[in-house]
Amino acid sequence: MTITLEDIFNIPTAKIYNPDLYKSVTSVSIDTRSLKKKSLYVAIKGKSFDGHNYIEEAVNKGACAVLISNRKLNSVTDLDIPIITVQSTKKAYGELANIWRKKFKAKVVSITGSNGKTSTKEITKQLLAEKYIVHSTHANNNNDIGVPLTLLSTPKNAEVVVLEHGTNHFGEIEYTAKIAQPDVALITNIGNSHIEYLKNKRGVLKEKIELFNNVNPDGKILINNDDVLLTEQKQNFKNKIVYGYNGRAIIKGYRKGYSSDGNEKIKVKYKNINVDLILPLLGESNANNFLSALAICFEMGLTKKQIISGTKKVQQISKRLEKKDFKKFVIIDDTYNANPESVNNALMVLSKYKSMKNKIAILGDMGELGKDVVKFHKGLAKTIKENGITTVLTIGNNSKHLFSELNKSVSLKKHFSQRDKMKEFISEMDLSESVILVKGSRYMKMEEFVEVLEKRAA
Repeated sequence: MTITLEDIFNIPTAKIYNPDLYKSVTSVSIDTRSLKKKSLYVAIKGKSFDGHNYIEEAVNKGACAVLISNRKLNSVTDLDIPIITVQSTKKAYGELANIWRKKFKAKVVSITGSNGKTSTKEITKQLLAEKYIVHSTHANNNNDIGVPLTLLSTPKNAEVVVLEHGTNHFGEIEYTAKIAQPDVALITNIGNSHIEYLKNKRGVLKEKIELFNNVNPDGKILINNDDVLLTEQKQNFKNKIVYGYNGRAIIKGYRKGYSSDGNEKIKVKYKNINVDLILPLLGESNANNFLSALAICFEMGLTKKQIISGTKKVQQISKRLEKKDFKKFVIIDDTYNANPESVNNALMVLSKYKSMKNKIAILGDMGELGKDVVKFHKGLAKTIKENGITTVLTIGNNSKHLFSELNKSVSLKKHFSQRDKMKEFISEMDLSESVILVKGSRYMKMEEFVEVLEKRAA
């Protein structure tokens, strides 16, 4: 697969200088640190960097052509390689990714949702690997740069590409979905994430549903029947498969209880296939994610034997309900991010963990909740009470509203305004026979408190 001169001319606003020197390229790079020789280098301007400052370095490392902003042309006139100018290098990068996507034969699976999209992506990737050569979104590269990056790094032998699409503003899913043109699309759920910008759950739905609106004409849409807002959308799409634990679904899941360590047991039925699984990941939310992944895998033709084999190989996902067992206590590291639904799901995991007597929640602020920030933080108190959590430690300006809502059902509660004070308290508290959840939004850096706990076990 190559990006040809004809492809370059098909990029809107593109002008090419020294076109006679252009030779088709097999890779596109935006990072000089990983740039391969004979690549096309695209100079993108970000919040804290400008790729135009690294053009010389890119050329020295072997870039055979550069794509730059038309406003920067005067600064590179001495280059004796092809120079492509465009109005927006970021947009042109997406257009290159779409060109690349049309050239490879791999099926594209696209996943978005308010909660669980990364976990669902990782489970899907690991299960599909039982049958296919899989390429997927690395880490959390799910935005207007990350989706093109994943597509442009797809090797020619890939049979399936699993993409994660993220958003926090209107228009972002539509942009990345048009680039990806998925063959299979799934929205895990619609929740209260990023509502500071997306206004409310209806706004979240409006944004996320763009993934379905941009599926290939022959592609399949997988609809989660357990989500009320998504269920309402069933009538709007013809080429769909409905899955879920509730109601009538083509791919039907059944919850069969929990192991003593909080791992859910499920049964899944699809046509003449019945699969019984003990999930290798904690919590009801991961049971939901697993069913979403299984819906994709059934659509992609995996057999019962492949699903059972793949499930046994599924690895925990870093900082997403990640269980860390120690001699006297267990940590549930769910520090990657937080919104009301994901915090409630994580708190419920503690109650299902029967092998430890004490349930401890260390909670930081949830971000991007707009005008309802106080209501959402206070609302967590009900879940804490219902799930028998014995100790709650909070930190952050918003989490103090949760702290004030907690009643005597919690045997120990403390709020901290200083991180060092909280670390000191955690380093001295009795953790024997405890399961400890640590969770908060990304900017709260709750992983630092996990590190304190891990030192206790050393």
